[in-house]
Amino acid sequence: MILVTGAFGQIGSELVPALRSRYGCENVVAAGHHAKPPKDFLDQGPYVFLDVRDRSTLAETVRRYDVTVIYHLAAILSAVGERDPQLAWDVNMNGLYNILEVARENGVEKVFYPSSIAVFGPKTPRVRTPQDAVLDPRTIYGVTKAAGEYLSDYYFTRFGLDIRGIRYPGIISSEALPGGGTTDYAVAMFYEAVERGRYVCYVRGDTVLPMVYMPDAIDAAVRLMEADLERLKHHSNFNISSMSFSAKELACEIKRHISDFHCDYDPDPVRQSIADSWPESIDDTAAREEWGWNPKYDLHGMVADMINKLSVRKSEGRLYRKPG
Repeated sequence: MILVTGAFGQIGSELVPALRSRYGCENVVAAGHHAKPPKDFLDQGPYVFLDVRDRSTLAETVRRYDVTVIYHLAAILSAVGERDPQLAWDVNMNGLYNILEVARENGVEKVFYPSSIAVFGPKTPRVRTPQDAVLDPRTIYGVTKAAGEYLSDYYFTRFGLDIRGIRYPGIISSEALPGGGTTDYAVAMFYEAVERGRYVCYVRGDTVLPMVYMPDAIDAAVRLMEADLERLKHHSNFNISSMSFSAKELACEIKRHISDFHCDYDPDPVRQSIADSWPESIDDTAAREEWGWNPKYDLHGMVADMINKLSVRKSEGRLYRKPG
């Protein structure tokens, strides 16, 4: 049985259906901090209300469903974390510690823990950031993700817990609304372009960041979890990326599909400073060699697919639907 925490977040809202399609709806438990989950989640498979800071309920869930694999996605993201650092530490670190302890105590076979390019910073090379680079986070989100990588490695070497993870770049999704991440400007730009034809971007037009489209992000998680452990030299910290572009380049590509789209730039000091501390591009050679990472989408393919999906939803009157 598979347990997915943060099931209604940006990744979880698409990972849960993908896992249910692959392994069977009855074999994937969606866990979220929602008293009234979307009806689709209740109809398609088991759901539990779960706060990852509550270890006793987490342990009870793992035992009740005989969980052998956990995808731990529950987290407070970068921009939200800067507004409430204590909450970010509590959810991101105490939540992860609870997951690892419950997994260790109850014989869970594998744990997936997503990290982020937020672990990098000014001391890290910004162009083709190497796999084994200095971690130099400048946000509480990045601090928790860096600490989470070290904690995960400790549980792997000390207790033999098979925990694997990916340093995700910005993730662009056609399903989940922007959720408080710095790179969410890209997602918001699509929605505003389709709905209003205008967008005011909170980072400079020349801001370049690495990104990945959600179908590739989901494929990466599943592919890594199914990889042969003996092939993995790294475990909880794989770099991945499929494209890098500036905010202006994204706006120009969207304009090729929506000719009257116009984008202005009004940088938010906090989010711009976060973006400026992150890499422009990522070296993901290790992921490609160790478990076959091979993204399918580039900028052109991703934009065409996003515009098509959001345009269809707008025509159906459900552009801003919630995940699930």
